[in-house]
Amino acid sequence: MNFVYYNFFALFIYLVASLILSIIIFGASYVLATQQPEINKVAAYECGFDPFGDSRESFNIQYYLVAILFIIFDLEISFLFPWAISFDVLTDFGLFIVIIYLIIITIGFFYEWRKGALEWE
Repeated sequence: MNFVYYNFFALFIYLVASLILSIIIFGASYVLATQQPEINKVAAYECGFDPFGDSRESFNIQYYLVAILFIIFDLEISFLFPWAISFDVLTDFGLFIVIIYLIIITIGFFYEWRKGALEWE
């Protein structure tokens, strides 16, 4: 068997095994879990404000600021993984670029902190 086909075969086996395992886990959780819906569990939103009020009333924008911060720092980690894996083949330029990237992210975090986006009142 060719080496390239062997790698794809291993990927295929991995995908089939993960699909079977996910079906088994989903089925077991559906069969074994108690099915007792509660008013809080079936609520449409869990973001802190009543979704059935007037759509023009103001709401706390801080939920969205925290969500944006989470997404930014989650993406930061996903950008750092490829850099960490290829660290041994990168030159000084690669290190310089990542340092600049981390400085920009840190400045943004301190800006949000100083503006009070992380303060809950």
